Amino acid sequence: MSEDFGERQIGALTVLFGARGGKYPSGNSLLVTGRDARAVIDPSLGLVARASAPPADLVLNSHCHEDHIAGNHLYPDVPWHLPEADLPGIRSLDALMQLYGYPEPIGSAWRKALVEQFHFTPRADAHGFADGAVFDLGGGVRVRAWHAPGHTRGHSLFLIEPDGIVYLADIDLSSFGPYYGDAWSDLGDFRRTLGRVRELDAHCFATFHHIGVVESRADFLERLARFSAVIDARESRLLAYLAEPHTLAEIVQHRFVYRPGDAVAFADAVEQRSMDMHLRELLAQVRVSEVEPGRFRAV
Repeated sequence: MSEDFGERQIGALTVLFGARGGKYPSGNSLLVTGRDARAVIDPSLGLVARASAPPADLVLNSHCHEDHIAGNHLYPDVPWHLPEADLPGIRSLDALMQLYGYPEPIGSAWRKALVEQFHFTPRADAHGFADGAVFDLGGGVRVRAWHAPGHTRGHSLFLIEPDGIVYLADIDLSSFGPYYGDAWSDLGDFRRTLGRVRELDAHCFATFHHIGVVESRADFLERLARFSAVIDARESRLLAYLAEPHTLAEIVQHRFVYRPGDAVAFADAVEQRSMDMHLRELLAQVRVSEVEPGRFRAV
């Protein structure tokens, strides 16, 4: 059954809310309307569920994750634009699977979900864009890409001009915190991105999940600080756990990203990649030592 989840107009921007405020697997998509063209940003399952998707002249994807491209197939006759570093993921399902890096048997089940639940549609002629790319929609309305890696290699924000709005994509300001559990994720890049994003000159911020719209810079900075602090909280919990030696496999089972009871099929894979990055950071900082092969303890 088709539904409409509401929308909000802010200057040239229309926020198209998904189910439950864009909670995963849904999301909040954006429509930016200029004098000459309209751009839809991150078409989501929220658009798929609507009675009709808004017409658009181009699709902009902040990165190539399943929930952000789930509605791309609604726009088969317009150009699709993705960050250059994530572009392989939209060109074939095999390449997209490499982005996640899930082992079997999770990989096969996820491949099926990408097609059946998230409507993955490969697009060989999709266009890549670089940091700073500008999409001019006419009448002074522009969408400017801002490379913000960490979540994925290509993850990008969009600055909507001249309205002073930033679309934060998956810097979603949620209590879950930053996600860096894929093969194409990088904890160091995410830390650097979170440091840089504080300096963005804007007065309104939109997220793909959960929060929706934040209209105060002070509120944004407060929420961003809480979101960023989740990384350090995970690190602190890991150091406390490593008061006694443990292997990475034991760390994975203890759970630091997800709660122990969370029924997430790919939780172990995400925990392993995330905690491996934390371990490598802590080893380099000499805050953790490898007391014997494969066993780690806080210094």
